[in-house]
Amino acid sequence: MLKIGLTGGIGSGKSTVAKVFETLGIPVYKADDEAKRLMSTHPVLIQKIKDHFSAEAYQNGQLNKPYLSAVVFKDKKKLELLNSLVHPFTIEDGKAWMLRQKTPYAIKEAALIFESGSQGDFDQIIGVYAPETLRIHRTIQRDKTDKDKVRSRMENQIKEELKMKLCDEVLINNEQQLLIPQIIALHEKLLVIAKNQ
Repeated sequence: MLKIGLTGGIGSGKSTVAKVFETLGIPVYKADDEAKRLMSTHPVLIQKIKDHFSAEAYQNGQLNKPYLSAVVFKDKKKLELLNSLVHPFTIEDGKAWMLRQKTPYAIKEAALIFESGSQGDFDQIIGVYAPETLRIHRTIQRDKTDKDKVRSRMENQIKEELKMKLCDEVLINNEQQLLIPQIIALHEKLLVIAKNQ
């Protein structure tokens, strides 16, 4: 089975692309959702987060997202620390998930594939590209946030143009080109590659 990575910057439309692939019958591991699940359920990871970010990171046995977000998005070093704690667990969980899939290919959707150094886990990596102004606009709408907060989150990811150069395939999600035909064409191409492996 082909292991496919799906990545792109904040607001690029990765989730939309993932939903289309799921509609085509392809399973998708959503790294952000699974990281949040692991941060709330994995006892070793919970203890590591408490050790580094204080017991205040959890309230009534639940992850205290507002507290943790306030800490890490103000301090790049703290964000790097949190990522260094969470990524190994999410990467291992994603690998185990991949092994359970029975389709010609399966996808792991993650914003930080290159940043986490996990690009070697995939046969191919698909990038989702959108211009920065559109990405900012989408994220403001989706997260009900402001431009400065979006920009500070973008600064924690590698530059979009560089990320797309590192990808094997790029889907353009700029609201000028139709996205679904691009995804269907790529789906058919991946089925052929998987069949000929």
